[in-house]
Amino acid sequence: MSEFDRVPVEPASLKPGRYFAASYAGEHVAGTEFVIGAMFVSWGVGTIDVIQGLIIGNALAVLTWVIVCGPIATDTRLTLYTYLEKIAGPSFIKFYSIINGILMCVLAGAMITVSASAVRILFDIPPQVNWYPTSTSFIFVAIAVGAVIAYSAMKGFSFVARFAEVSAPWMISMFFIGAIALMPTLLAGTPDVSVINGAGELLQLAQLSIWRDMGTDMNMWHVVAIAWGANLAFHGALGDMTILRFAKKSSYAWYSSIGMFIGHFAAWLAAGIMGAGAAMLIGKALTSLDAGEVAYQALGAAGILAVIIAGWTTSNPTIYRAGLAFQSLNPKWSREKVTLVVGVLTTIIACFPFVFTGLLNYLGIMALVLAPTGGIIVAEHFIFKKMNLVRYWRAVKGDTLNVPAAITWAVSVGVAAILSFGYDVHVLFLFVPAWVTAFVLYPILAKMAGAGDVDRDKADQMAHSENNRKMNEIAYLQTSNDVQKPKVTIITKVLRAIVVLSLIAGFVVGFNAYSSGDLAGFKTDIAVTTIVYFIAALALVFMIPKKAD
Repeated sequence: MSEFDRVPVEPASLKPGRYFAASYAGEHVAGTEFVIGAMFVSWGVGTIDVIQGLIIGNALAVLTWVIVCGPIATDTRLTLYTYLEKIAGPSFIKFYSIINGILMCVLAGAMITVSASAVRILFDIPPQVNWYPTSTSFIFVAIAVGAVIAYSAMKGFSFVARFAEVSAPWMISMFFIGAIALMPTLLAGTPDVSVINGAGELLQLAQLSIWRDMGTDMNMWHVVAIAWGANLAFHGALGDMTILRFAKKSSYAWYSSIGMFIGHFAAWLAAGIMGAGAAMLIGKALTSLDAGEVAYQALGAAGILAVIIAGWTTSNPTIYRAGLAFQSLNPKWSREKVTLVVGVLTTIIACFPFVFTGLLNYLGIMALVLAPTGGIIVAEHFIFKKMNLVRYWRAVKGDTLNVPAAITWAVSVGVAAILSFGYDVHVLFLFVPAWVTAFVLYPILAKMAGAGDVDRDKADQMAHSENNRKMNEIAYLQTSNDVQKPKVTIITKVLRAIVVLSLIAGFVVGFNAYSSGDLAGFKTDIAVTTIVYFIAALALVFMIPKKAD
């Protein structure tokens, strides 16, 4: 399988917009949503602060994808690791790839833990809310789930995206349907609100029983930071170059808004509702429940499947990225074999739920460590020409290490450490000064190191070759856009209709549960709509031949 690990993606392998819509929806309406959405409830942040913080933070995240990551990815058609090696040198990329790969493995392991938290319900295994496993059976469950996920990641980007294409619409609906079904439980436990006739009663219910302002140190700006910084590794630190290099247009980065505002806004709110409702339903503190328990209480068997797929759709692309990170250490290594090794490592990590139990702090640390490389790349890609510096000057000189880049990374992390330990700045905010420090400092150090005083003829030859590649790509895309699309068959239309109707039926049974309060009957009905949906959706995506993209 050619994944263009070391070279630009060829024009014939570029993907249409639906791949990215599905990928972002599948990855960001996923396992972390059950964890983070419920965590906002535990934080004790008020309802208005949560809503405003999520709107601001997610808007900043989308703009970072659109302004920074998308244009660089489609301009270079390279993975982050290949492009960073071109800028900073093979010595730097070895260090970065190891750090980045390990961070991705741990994050993917946390998502496998999320999936395993649902499977463990089937075997009556107790919730795993400590940093270490308390059940041998849970370890076997995590290994089984990890094996399936690692195999999917080995299949490459297209398989990962097509699986997301199947699961994303259903996953999105499950968050909202689960929240609707548990609303009567919240109403029953809130004496001051007996019925919801409009936004006023809904807001009052949220303030009294869901996102209650407990006067903690956490506020709206902490919510902004987690919404913006949770995926900093992918947008501001350019990890999604790995994905968006396949996009026909840089504007496909706007599809990230599906993940942010359906996933990291609406689904986080829905998960908070489900978390508060599940805790009230079984009379336990929310902190003692894992994602599987919350979803099971809300959706029954469909909830178990939702959490399994939620962890799957997040860990799949994350393991894929981690595999590319480690594969960049040695071009002779097979991406598939490296991804297999990464899958084994990730599965071992998944047996220890330490990241699952402290996900927000981990995401903050991950953003801090990776942020400086984003600042370095953005500065060289967009700023160097304006400063009369030569882009890829390290490659022109033939140095194995870009010393200014290495110093910049160390100083940026050091600045963040000083702010944390010396001025008690919360870990969630540290990625901002780290990124800005790198963006400002790197061009200064590069100029001092001679980035403007290199062999201009050699640099022009490299630029000319790159421009030729871009012109060939433009010519190919203009020609391919004229190809007539195949007719849609009757069976495709029927399957699409079944998919849509099964999703609508899910919402109908959800609102029936809201009206009747019959949660047991609802769990049976939603399981039936789920079975129908996946039969039709799997046939639609995997069994029916598609026009080559």
